Amino acid sequence: MDALIPPSIPGGVLGILHPDGHRTLHAEGLAQREPNEIPMREDTIFDLASLTKVIFTTTAILKHVEADRIALDDTLATVIPDLRQYDPSAAERRLTFRQCLAHQTHLPAVEPLYTYGQTPQTLRAFILQRQWRPGPPVYSDLNFILLGIALERLTGRPLTDHTPPPGFSFHPNPAECAATERCTWRGRVLRGEVHDENAAALQGAGHAGLFGPAAALLDFAASLLDGTLLRPATIATMRTPHSATRALGWEIAHPGWSGGDACSAETLGHTGFTGTGLWIDFAANRAWTLLTNRVHPSRHTDSGIATLRKRVGERVSTGDLR
Repeated sequence: MDALIPPSIPGGVLGILHPDGHRTLHAEGLAQREPNEIPMREDTIFDLASLTKVIFTTTAILKHVEADRIALDDTLATVIPDLRQYDPSAAERRLTFRQCLAHQTHLPAVEPLYTYGQTPQTLRAFILQRQWRPGPPVYSDLNFILLGIALERLTGRPLTDHTPPPGFSFHPNPAECAATERCTWRGRVLRGEVHDENAAALQGAGHAGLFGPAAALLDFAASLLDGTLLRPATIATMRTPHSATRALGWEIAHPGWSGGDACSAETLGHTGFTGTGLWIDFAANRAWTLLTNRVHPSRHTDSGIATLRKRVGERVSTGDLR
């Protein structure tokens, strides 16, 4: 396989689940550039960032729906009764699981929660009691932070004590991980600890914090394609569009999206800020994951990740990458 990763990105791993069931893994570049160079391996573990939203949180919520513990159109307040507890008419108390999964709420895209310098539990209380500024529906970390708190309430356990799908972890071995950013807040190059500042401050959150290698992502994709992860009816519900670009948790194929324009209209995908991504084409029985450390050693560069994702998606979908 020819080189895929541009010089602006230290390294990456491409994994492909082909329609006939065989798999391809290809690693190139460096898992760490600073403070010392470490080669990338096919089994390198990555900070998956927002892939946490679909691999862990969306799956966990849908499993609770399958178990009849909640319904998609229940409000979050049914399991988080103290959500905006001082204002019974608050808009946040009307938010449903479906709306949060589909990013159809008034909540902002992101908020620098970690800058408030509070303990994890006080920070959760702040999130639940704050009157969030209203706005049009946007892709929002806050939706999944709230869903993560709902999962904690449903189970009585911190998120990082939950068991994610096979092959994934909230507590990876740093020596097996790709490095992310030289974090100015924490004063070090991050390796094996969550890059997202809000997830770090919360010590577990529904929007980020999951780690895993490319093989685990292909296993996860296969379990959706063959209907073993969730019931077929649940998968159909998950795939149903709720906007021009979003299903439940996942992004759906649309012109110009990260998966390229050669995949079928039956493709779901999601990306992560650290340089990760997973795409699943249900019509072609194909999936691919591109995992990079594009934020290493800094996010403040033009890594070219958006162009790379589309180019790789085009080549995978046309069979140019085997």
